[in-house]
Amino acid sequence: MSLASLQIITAIDEYGSISAAARALGLSQPAASAAARRLERRVGARLLDRGARGTSLSETGRAVAAWARGVIDASDAFETAVAALGQTHDERVRVAASMTVAEYLAPQWLARLSAKHSGYDVELIVRNSRAVMELVRDGEVELGFVEGTDVDYGLRSRVVARDELVAVVAPGHRWARRQAVSLDQLLDAELVVREVGSGTRQVLERTLRDAGLALPDHLPHLGSTAAIKSAVRHGGSLAVLSRLTVSEEIEHGILVPVEVLGADLARELVMVWRDDTVLGAAGLELAALAVRGN
Repeated sequence: MSLASLQIITAIDEYGSISAAARALGLSQPAASAAARRLERRVGARLLDRGARGTSLSETGRAVAAWARGVIDASDAFETAVAALGQTHDERVRVAASMTVAEYLAPQWLARLSAKHSGYDVELIVRNSRAVMELVRDGEVELGFVEGTDVDYGLRSRVVARDELVAVVAPGHRWARRQAVSLDQLLDAELVVREVGSGTRQVLERTLRDAGLALPDHLPHLGSTAAIKSAVRHGGSLAVLSRLTVSEEIEHGILVPVEVLGADLARELVMVWRDDTVLGAAGLELAALAVRGN
Protein backbone atom coordinates (compact mmCIF):
# COMPACT_ATOMS: atom_id res chain seq x y z
CA MET A 1 0.00 0.00 0.00
CA SER A 2 1.74 3.14 -1.22
CA LEU A 3 1.66 6.56 0.35
CA ALA A 4 0.70 7.97 -3.06
CA SER A 5 -2.52 5.93 -3.17
CA LEU A 6 -3.44 7.15 0.31
CA GLN A 7 -2.85 10.73 -0.81
CA ILE A 8 -5.21 10.18 -3.74
CA ILE A 9 -8.02 8.79 -1.58
CA THR A 10 -7.76 11.71 0.86
CA ALA A 11 -7.68 14.20 -2.04
CA ILE A 12 -10.87 12.66 -3.49
CA ASP A 13 -12.50 13.11 -0.10
CA GLU A 14 -11.30 16.71 0.11
CA TYR A 15 -12.05 17.86 -3.45
CA GLY A 16 -15.12 15.71 -4.16
CA SER A 17 -14.06 13.94 -7.35
CA ILE A 18 -11.22 12.03 -8.97
CA SER A 19 -10.67 14.74 -11.59
CA ALA A 20 -10.35 17.49 -8.97
CA ALA A 21 -8.10 15.32 -6.82
CA ALA A 22 -5.87 14.55 -9.82
CA ARG A 23 -5.51 18.25 -10.63
CA ALA A 24 -4.61 19.06 -7.01
CA LEU A 25 -1.93 16.36 -6.96
CA GLY A 26 -0.56 17.15 -10.41
CA LEU A 27 -1.63 13.80 -11.88
CA SER A 28 -3.60 12.77 -14.92
CA GLN A 29 -7.12 11.50 -14.23
CA PRO A 30 -6.35 8.00 -15.60
CA ALA A 31 -3.32 7.74 -13.29
CA ALA A 32 -5.40 8.80 -10.29
CA SER A 33 -8.18 6.34 -11.20
CA ALA A 34 -5.68 3.49 -11.57
CA ALA A 35 -4.14 4.26 -8.17
CA ALA A 36 -7.60 4.31 -6.56
CA ARG A 37 -8.43 0.91 -8.08
CA ARG A 38 -5.15 -0.54 -6.80
CA LEU A 39 -6.02 0.67 -3.31
CA GLU A 40 -9.47 -0.91 -3.55
CA ARG A 41 -7.91 -4.24 -4.49
CA ARG A 42 -5.43 -3.91 -1.62
CA VAL A 43 -8.14 -3.10 0.91
CA GLY A 44 -10.56 -5.66 -0.50
CA ALA A 45 -13.54 -3.31 -0.41
CA ARG A 46 -15.28 -0.78 -2.65
CA LEU A 47 -13.97 2.69 -1.84
CA LEU A 48 -15.55 4.66 -4.70
CA ASP A 49 -19.16 5.08 -5.82
CA ARG A 50 -19.06 5.39 -9.57
CA GLY A 51 -22.11 6.84 -11.28
CA ALA A 52 -23.34 9.01 -14.10
CA ARG A 53 -22.59 12.17 -12.14
CA GLY A 54 -19.02 11.14 -11.49
CA THR A 55 -17.10 9.31 -8.80
CA SER A 56 -17.16 9.95 -5.07
CA LEU A 57 -16.08 8.08 -1.95
CA SER A 58 -18.25 5.33 -0.54
CA GLU A 59 -18.90 5.15 3.18
CA THR A 60 -15.99 2.70 3.47
CA GLY A 61 -13.88 5.02 1.33
CA ARG A 62 -14.52 7.92 3.71
CA ALA A 63 -13.42 5.78 6.65
CA VAL A 64 -10.25 4.74 4.83
CA ALA A 65 -9.57 8.40 3.92
CA ALA A 66 -9.79 9.37 7.59
CA TRP A 67 -7.29 6.67 8.56
CA ALA A 68 -5.07 7.61 5.61
CA ARG A 69 -4.82 11.20 6.86
CA GLY A 70 -3.25 9.91 10.06
CA VAL A 71 -0.69 7.91 8.08
CA ILE A 72 0.13 10.89 5.82
CA ASP A 73 0.48 13.24 8.80
CA ALA A 74 2.80 10.75 10.50
CA SER A 75 4.88 10.46 7.32
CA ASP A 76 5.16 14.25 7.06
CA ALA A 77 6.20 14.47 10.71
CA PHE A 78 8.79 11.74 10.18
CA GLU A 79 10.32 13.53 7.18
CA THR A 80 10.43 16.82 9.09
CA ALA A 81 12.09 15.18 12.09
CA VAL A 82 14.68 13.41 9.94
CA ALA A 83 15.50 16.63 8.11
CA ALA A 84 15.89 18.47 11.41
CA LEU A 85 18.04 15.67 12.77
CA GLY A 86 20.32 15.85 9.77
CA GLN A 87 20.58 19.60 10.09
CA THR A 88 21.31 19.37 13.81
CA HIS A 89 24.04 16.79 13.27
CA ASP A 90 25.54 18.88 10.51
CA GLU A 91 25.54 22.18 12.40
CA ARG A 92 26.29 21.00 15.93
CA VAL A 93 29.38 19.42 17.42
CA ARG A 94 30.22 18.38 20.97
CA VAL A 95 33.83 18.87 21.96
CA ALA A 96 35.85 18.22 25.10
CA ALA A 97 39.20 19.89 25.72
CA SER A 98 41.85 19.95 28.39
CA MET A 99 42.18 23.17 30.34
CA THR A 100 45.23 24.41 28.46
CA VAL A 101 43.62 23.86 25.07
CA ALA A 102 40.24 25.20 26.20
CA GLU A 103 41.72 28.41 27.60
CA TYR A 104 44.51 29.20 25.15
CA LEU A 105 43.77 27.56 21.78
CA ALA A 106 40.07 26.75 21.49
CA PRO A 107 38.89 30.39 21.77
CA GLN A 108 40.68 31.37 18.56
CA TRP A 109 39.39 28.28 16.74
CA LEU A 110 35.82 29.00 17.85
CA ALA A 111 36.10 32.68 16.93
CA ARG A 112 37.19 31.77 13.39
CA LEU A 113 34.45 29.15 13.13
CA SER A 114 31.81 31.65 14.26
CA ALA A 115 33.08 34.27 11.82
CA LYS A 116 32.68 31.83 8.92
CA HIS A 117 29.51 30.05 10.06
CA SER A 118 27.46 31.97 12.61
CA GLY A 119 24.81 29.22 12.70
CA TYR A 120 27.13 26.49 13.97
CA ASP A 121 26.61 25.39 17.56
CA VAL A 122 29.68 24.12 19.44
CA GLU A 123 29.32 22.65 22.92
CA LEU A 124 32.69 22.77 24.70
CA ILE A 125 33.28 20.69 27.84
CA VAL A 126 36.43 21.39 29.84
CA ARG A 127 38.07 18.49 31.68
CA ASN A 128 41.58 17.19 32.29
CA SER A 129 43.16 15.09 29.54
CA ARG A 130 42.24 11.73 31.05
CA ALA A 131 38.58 12.71 31.42
CA VAL A 132 38.51 14.12 27.88
CA MET A 133 39.60 10.79 26.41
CA GLU A 134 36.97 8.98 28.47
CA LEU A 135 34.27 11.28 27.05
CA VAL A 136 35.48 10.61 23.50
CA ARG A 137 35.75 6.86 24.06
CA ASP A 138 32.22 6.72 25.53
CA GLY A 139 30.75 8.68 22.62
CA GLU A 140 29.73 11.64 24.78
CA VAL A 141 31.61 14.03 22.48
CA GLU A 142 32.74 13.80 18.86
CA LEU A 143 36.15 15.45 19.27
CA GLY A 144 38.62 15.77 22.12
CA PHE A 145 41.76 17.83 22.60
CA VAL A 146 44.35 16.59 25.10
CA GLU A 147 47.85 17.43 26.28
CA GLY A 148 50.89 15.25 25.76
CA THR A 149 49.40 11.99 26.93
CA ASP A 150 49.42 8.49 25.50
CA VAL A 151 46.24 8.21 23.45
CA ASP A 152 43.80 5.54 24.59
CA TYR A 153 43.56 2.36 22.53
CA GLY A 154 40.80 2.62 19.95
CA LEU A 155 41.10 6.38 19.51
CA ARG A 156 42.61 8.08 16.50
CA SER A 157 44.74 11.18 16.95
CA ARG A 158 46.44 14.06 15.20
CA VAL A 159 48.85 16.66 16.55
CA VAL A 160 47.41 20.19 16.43
CA ALA A 161 50.10 22.12 18.34
CA ARG A 162 53.41 21.73 20.14
CA ASP A 163 54.13 23.03 23.59
CA GLU A 164 56.61 22.66 26.41
CA LEU A 165 56.45 22.82 30.17
CA VAL A 166 58.44 25.44 32.01
CA ALA A 167 59.27 25.81 35.70
CA VAL A 168 58.18 29.21 37.05
CA VAL A 169 58.58 31.11 40.31
CA ALA A 170 57.60 34.56 41.56
CA PRO A 171 60.14 37.39 41.11
CA GLY A 172 60.88 37.34 44.85
CA HIS A 173 61.56 33.60 45.02
CA ARG A 174 65.09 32.51 45.94
CA TRP A 175 65.42 30.78 42.55
CA ALA A 176 64.34 33.79 40.48
CA ARG A 177 67.98 34.70 39.76
CA ARG A 178 69.27 31.16 39.30
CA GLN A 179 70.06 30.16 35.76
CA ALA A 180 69.13 26.50 36.18
CA VAL A 181 68.18 23.80 38.70
CA SER A 182 68.26 20.00 38.58
CA LEU A 183 65.29 17.67 38.76
CA ASP A 184 66.37 16.63 42.28
CA GLN A 185 66.36 20.27 43.36
CA LEU A 186 62.97 20.73 41.77
CA LEU A 187 61.53 17.98 43.96
CA ASP A 188 63.04 19.54 47.08
CA ALA A 189 61.34 22.88 46.38
CA GLU A 190 57.84 23.97 47.37
CA LEU A 191 56.40 22.36 44.27
CA VAL A 192 52.67 22.55 43.55
CA VAL A 193 51.21 20.36 40.80
CA ARG A 194 48.01 19.64 38.89
CA GLU A 195 45.65 16.83 39.82
CA VAL A 196 46.02 13.20 38.71
CA GLY A 197 44.79 12.85 35.12
CA SER A 198 46.08 16.23 34.02
CA GLY A 199 48.18 16.16 30.86
CA THR A 200 50.61 18.65 32.40
CA ARG A 201 51.16 16.39 35.38
CA GLN A 202 51.57 13.31 33.18
CA VAL A 203 54.38 14.96 31.19
CA LEU A 204 56.16 15.94 34.40
CA GLU A 205 55.74 12.43 35.82
CA ARG A 206 57.10 10.91 32.60
CA THR A 207 60.14 13.20 32.70
CA LEU A 208 60.86 12.28 36.31
CA ARG A 209 60.33 8.58 35.62
CA ASP A 210 62.86 8.70 32.78
CA ALA A 211 65.36 10.11 35.28
CA GLY A 212 64.57 7.46 37.91
CA LEU A 213 62.60 9.91 40.05
CA ALA A 214 58.98 10.36 41.11
CA LEU A 215 56.74 13.03 42.56
CA PRO A 216 56.51 12.87 46.37
CA ASP A 217 53.15 11.75 47.70
CA HIS A 218 52.70 14.78 49.93
CA LEU A 219 52.75 17.47 47.22
CA PRO A 220 49.80 19.87 47.13
CA HIS A 221 47.78 19.57 43.94
CA LEU A 222 45.27 22.01 42.47
CA GLY A 223 42.64 21.49 39.80
CA SER A 224 43.34 24.48 37.57
CA THR A 225 46.25 26.34 36.05
CA ALA A 226 44.89 29.66 37.34
CA ALA A 227 44.92 28.38 40.92
CA ILE A 228 48.50 27.14 40.58
CA LYS A 229 49.68 30.45 39.12
CA SER A 230 48.08 32.26 42.04
CA ALA A 231 49.85 29.94 44.50
CA VAL A 232 53.17 30.63 42.79
CA ARG A 233 52.68 34.39 42.74
CA HIS A 234 51.45 34.78 46.30
CA GLY A 235 52.59 31.71 48.22
CA GLY A 236 56.25 31.30 47.33
CA SER A 237 55.63 28.01 45.52
CA LEU A 238 57.19 26.66 42.34
CA ALA A 239 55.25 25.08 39.48
CA VAL A 240 55.87 23.40 36.16
CA LEU A 241 53.25 24.64 33.69
CA SER A 242 52.57 24.91 29.98
CA ARG A 243 54.47 27.74 28.35
CA LEU A 244 51.23 28.68 26.61
CA THR A 245 49.64 29.38 29.98
CA VAL A 246 52.47 31.48 31.47
CA SER A 247 53.94 33.31 28.46
CA GLU A 248 52.08 36.53 29.24
CA GLU A 249 53.13 36.50 32.91
CA ILE A 250 56.75 35.82 31.92
CA GLU A 251 56.67 38.65 29.38
CA HIS A 252 55.43 41.12 32.00
CA GLY A 253 57.76 39.93 34.75
CA ILE A 254 54.97 38.53 36.91
CA LEU A 255 56.53 35.05 36.80
CA VAL A 256 60.16 34.09 36.19
CA PRO A 257 61.14 30.96 34.19
CA VAL A 258 63.77 28.63 35.64
CA GLU A 259 65.60 26.15 33.41
CA VAL A 260 65.47 22.53 34.58
CA LEU A 261 68.68 20.70 33.64
CA GLY A 262 68.37 17.36 31.87
CA ALA A 263 64.60 17.61 31.50
CA ASP A 264 62.78 17.05 28.22
CA LEU A 265 59.54 18.90 28.90
CA ALA A 266 58.34 19.16 25.30
CA ARG A 267 54.88 17.83 24.53
CA GLU A 268 52.28 17.68 21.82
CA LEU A 269 48.69 18.88 21.97
CA VAL A 270 46.55 16.31 20.24
CA MET A 271 43.08 16.03 18.72
CA VAL A 272 41.43 12.64 19.38
CA TRP A 273 38.31 10.96 18.03
CA ARG A 274 36.75 7.52 17.74
CA ASP A 275 37.36 5.60 14.56
CA ASP A 276 33.60 5.26 13.97
CA THR A 277 32.82 8.95 14.50
CA VAL A 278 30.99 10.64 11.63
CA LEU A 279 31.51 14.38 11.82
CA GLY A 280 29.03 16.88 10.44
CA ALA A 281 30.04 20.12 8.77
CA ALA A 282 30.64 21.93 12.07
CA GLY A 283 32.90 19.19 13.38
CA LEU A 284 34.84 18.91 10.14
CA GLU A 285 35.39 22.66 9.97
CA LEU A 286 36.51 22.85 13.61
CA ALA A 287 38.93 19.96 13.11
CA ALA A 288 40.36 21.66 10.02
CA LEU A 289 40.82 24.94 11.90
CA ALA A 290 42.61 23.15 14.74
CA VAL A 291 44.97 21.34 12.36
CA ARG A 292 45.69 24.49 10.34
CA GLY A 293 46.55 26.28 13.56
CA ASN A 294 49.47 23.87 14.07
